[in-house]
Amino acid sequence: MTEDENKAAAQDLAKRLRLLLDVAIAESEGSEPTYSQIAAYLGQRGISLSRSRWTYMVNGHRYVQDFAVFEGLAAFFDVDVAFLVGKDSAAIPAKVSAQLDLVRAMRAAKVKSYAARTLGDISPKALQAISRFLDEEMTRT
Repeated sequence: MTEDENKAAAQDLAKRLRLLLDVAIAESEGSEPTYSQIAAYLGQRGISLSRSRWTYMVNGHRYVQDFAVFEGLAAFFDVDVAFLVGKDSAAIPAKVSAQLDLVRAMRAAKVKSYAARTLGDISPKALQAISRFLDEEMTRT
């Protein structure tokens, strides 16, 4: 694997892990799984995951090629390992695709709320225009 391929693989893995973390947050009504919870889950299965390795993986700094870790993480997030490692033939898991719209809506709601608070004395018409724009952007992704 070339350095560019390694970097792209690391970023793809990080994207998938962050997506799974977002889904876990949505499923638990706002609580993100902690490193300690993930490491403990893996540890019960005889898989070691250091904090630094987890940080590399979730931030896309370095591609980790440890199939046992991938299998453990796939089990933790209840997805197929093929999805986690980014195989072209792997479909987006049903629970992930089902939660994506909810996650997008939650993010858009946070942006709308922030805009309303930050902009203060903004006309209702301008606020509606911002909301429409954000809604349109959500449907494009």
